[in-house]
Amino acid sequence: MKAALVNGKGETPIYGDFMDPQEDEQHFVVNVKAAAISQLAKARAAGIHYSSVTEYPFIPGIDGAGYLTNGEPVYFFSLSSPFGSMAELSLATPKSIVPLPATLDLSMAAAIGNPGMSSWAALTRKAQLRAGETVLINGATGTSGGLAVRIARHLGAGKIIATGRNTEELAKLRTQGADITLTLDELPHELPTLMKQGVDVVLDYLWGDSALGIMKSASDGGARLVRFVQIGSLSGQEISLHSKLLRSSGLTLMGSGLGSVSNTELVASVGELLQAAALSDFSVPFSIRPLSEVNDAWNKDDSRCRTVFNI
Repeated sequence: MKAALVNGKGETPIYGDFMDPQEDEQHFVVNVKAAAISQLAKARAAGIHYSSVTEYPFIPGIDGAGYLTNGEPVYFFSLSSPFGSMAELSLATPKSIVPLPATLDLSMAAAIGNPGMSSWAALTRKAQLRAGETVLINGATGTSGGLAVRIARHLGAGKIIATGRNTEELAKLRTQGADITLTLDELPHELPTLMKQGVDVVLDYLWGDSALGIMKSASDGGARLVRFVQIGSLSGQEISLHSKLLRSSGLTLMGSGLGSVSNTELVASVGELLQAAALSDFSVPFSIRPLSEVNDAWNKDDSRCRTVFNI
């Protein structure tokens, strides 16, 4: 079969031939029709993610949309190395497959599945958002953060605060459910007032200085409970966190991702998301490219417009 192939750590995938996967008692073969580039897929392919594959060659991509051999449309996770999702055929266990609504386009499902799952799982499984609560989304101008605004509103958030660097994207978020938008430069000045008014849940896609500032402000606010969920690290992998920040406040710090949420719950989360997507507008900008162009498309992927390979 034709597939994208990673032949060594840090190498850009190339288009080539790979052995066909074989169905067995633990796996179904999926005829893949769409698979999207994600930050997670790129980090795993580069060998820098904690869940990275260490044997080469392998097929990148952990999720996609396609058909089972009986013709049923599905979204699937493909975590059975070396068979990733960016190939004509992939392998998935029965527990890593969710049926797709008949009205949901397969390319759109592939585009929204991974970024939408990040906030859906964080809000429902980790933060356990309650109706009417205030959510602050730090780093909302990318695909995942922007989608998180609409998902938080769908799940019942009472007030949504969105932060980011791109002022044009922040303005768009005001039309998509955000009540307050702030640039990262404005954020430090506004945090004391925001925390005084009340922030219940923080979804953090950035880490770095802005995340530390939010946690310090939550700590300064005293006993109010703030559930801080760490999702992404676009502003850096490490910060200096003083122990008293956690001991002296009602701040709860947690992560959401592979390992901190079970595979079963991640699959359930994306299933709920895609069912909701058939009823609500969770669409995101994406461009379609043939898988044969993977080598050229890989490093040109834009965080505000997803690349979806049609296969």
